[in-house]
Order: sequence, then structure tokens, then C-alpha cells
Amino acid sequence: MAKAEISWKRTTAEGARLQVYARHVGRDWRFFAREHRYDQWQAIVEPPLEDWLELLDAVQRRINRRLLRPEEEACVKNSIRERFPGKG
Repeated sequence: MAKAEISWKRTTAEGARLQVYARHVGRDWRFFAREHRYDQWQAIVEPPLEDWLELLDAVQRRINRRLLRPEEEACVKNSIRERFPGKG
């Protein structure tokens, strides 16, 4: 089974750098973030579109390397459409 976590870094509007990761749990993706290495991970209740697009990109790359099933891309796209109906 493939690793169920995907992580990346991003900068907030205030200029703070965040480490973000998404964990695949059942059919859902749960997002977590922290500022510094030894901080506690905090759950992100409503992840921004930027995080969802980063997750989609990572999922597509993992599908190409055969680490995730191709159906996972459609699931992530559907989640994005549900949460951000005017964006897609």
C-alpha cells in the first residue's frame, strides 16, 4: 500500500512559512499544518484552494509513478469541485 501522507511547504499571506501535509483517511483527505519543526501539527478545518491544488498535483505525480490508483485523481477533483464550486 502506498504512503497515505503527502507534504509540502507554502507561505501564508502574512509571510509565515508553513509545513503542510494531507493524510488520506478512508475516502477523505485531512490537512494539517505547523510553522516550525518542533511545533505541534494543527488540523486545518477548511483548507484553502491552494492546498487542494497542491494535493492534486502531488496525487497526479504519484499516479504516474504507480504509487496511487488512477481513481484517486477523480476523487480529489470532486472534493475540490464540492468545496469551491465557482472555481472549477
